[in-house]
Amino acid sequence: MQLKVIAHIHNDFADKFGVPRQSGLIDSVESLIVFEPEYRNTDALRGIDGFSHLWLIWQFSLAVRDEWSPTVRPPRLGGNKRMGVFATRSPFRPNSLGLSSVRLLGTEHTDRWGTALRVAGADMMNGTPIFDIKPYLAYTDSHPEALGGFTDSVMRAKLTVNVGESIASDLPPSDLRTICDILSEDPRPSYIDDPSRVYGMRYGRYEVKFTVDNNILTVTGIERAN
Repeated sequence: MQLKVIAHIHNDFADKFGVPRQSGLIDSVESLIVFEPEYRNTDALRGIDGFSHLWLIWQFSLAVRDEWSPTVRPPRLGGNKRMGVFATRSPFRPNSLGLSSVRLLGTEHTDRWGTALRVAGADMMNGTPIFDIKPYLAYTDSHPEALGGFTDSVMRAKLTVNVGESIASDLPPSDLRTICDILSEDPRPSYIDDPSRVYGMRYGRYEVKFTVDNNILTVTGIERAN
């Protein structure tokens, strides 16, 4: 079977570092789903505005490889414990496919790309290819009683983000809020914990520098990237 790329996602995540680890974690992150010319047919979207959420089937485009491993090292387990690849959401899979649930904000008509979809909560880099879009159905897709396997034992505490007034005052409030939401989810690999290390994250036109000590993330600088 040959999969066809029907669309690509457009957002401000230029690098993998900082991309949310799961979909739906950061609702303030918005993305635009732009269809390939062959699929820019408004009839294909008829009725989609009646749904609040969508499933996206996409490709881990930076993780495509010929070989595969039956076990992987989930970052949330510190990167030193192996689990079966099919018991994880690792990008290093036989077919490099990702599955994400996003909130549909609505259809958006553009002169350049025709009708696109505006969504919130995507966990994908800018330019990620999308293979399919399906509506999320709460009556069958939602399972509140579901077990989370080994992830249930992993602490998921958000970081407290400190941004000095001199830095915060230079950013539009909406951009600052989104950057803080991303940082609060701790973009660092779980196996790195060095309070003296300065990390860098690109988001849109910004280059963000920060340090982390215990559960306190301090933004040391935000510059507009060239």
